[in-house]
Amino acid sequence: MDISQATKARAFQALHLAQTGFILPNAWDVGTALLLAAAGFPAVATTSAGIAFSLGRPDYQVADPRLAVSRDEMLRRSGEIAAALSAPVSADLEAGYGETPEAVAETVRMAIAAGLAGGNIEDARPGGGLYDEVLAAERIAAAREAGGDRFVLNARTDALQAGAPESLAACIRRANLYRAAGADCLFTPGTTDPAVVRTLVAEIDGPLNVVMGLGEAGGDARELIAAGVKRVTLGGSLARAALGLVRRAAEELRDEGTISYARGQLPQSELNRLFAAARATAEQASA
Repeated sequence: MDISQATKARAFQALHLAQTGFILPNAWDVGTALLLAAAGFPAVATTSAGIAFSLGRPDYQVADPRLAVSRDEMLRRSGEIAAALSAPVSADLEAGYGETPEAVAETVRMAIAAGLAGGNIEDARPGGGLYDEVLAAERIAAAREAGGDRFVLNARTDALQAGAPESLAACIRRANLYRAAGADCLFTPGTTDPAVVRTLVAEIDGPLNVVMGLGEAGGDARELIAAGVKRVTLGGSLARAALGLVRRAAEELRDEGTISYARGQLPQSELNRLFAAARATAEQASA
């Protein structure tokens, strides 16, 4: 029997209710998602940045809307990933693809229809700045109502990334507003500093999501979990690292004619076995 979206959502919710936190790595296509699942992670998230880059598009605060990845494109790729995995998949739904609560609710309904177990909704306006707190909370409430008990809602606030002196207090206030509006988890990008993280864990009334790899290579996911963080994500860092490898390889080949990058490649036979096994498992599950 096919593993239903509702079953995956329940399994994903259980991860957030467990005593110990978990690492939720971010994939951008079926191949990367299968590799992460094969490594033993209990769930996988998507990265809007990685998906955009794989399509040759910019990500986040895109000045020309014609270059932005559309909701349909993002959900199509995210749905492909969800269909290929028996594990839950949570999607990066950015700001919900619309300003109104109704637009956000429709995005969540579409995500559920695509087989996704959860997703992020952020309070950063696509054109810059943050949504008014009241409207931002209404958007989360609408997402909650649309998702019911079939969707793990991760409410993201970008207040910390604003960098103002009051940003920490604003982050905590907004996160608690979103929790009251129905969010299952609260996402606060902008810090991995242990002291700040401990404050967030203590002051936010709900499971905390911290992201590593935003422009830096420091941090330790196990230390964050030990500090009380419920889930640790990687954002687009894996995708940017992979693209960094491609550029370095291209420059080496152009300038030196050598291919030292190939020392780190996965054997084709190993990838063939992994992907063939994953396909067979998916077909058996849907039989």
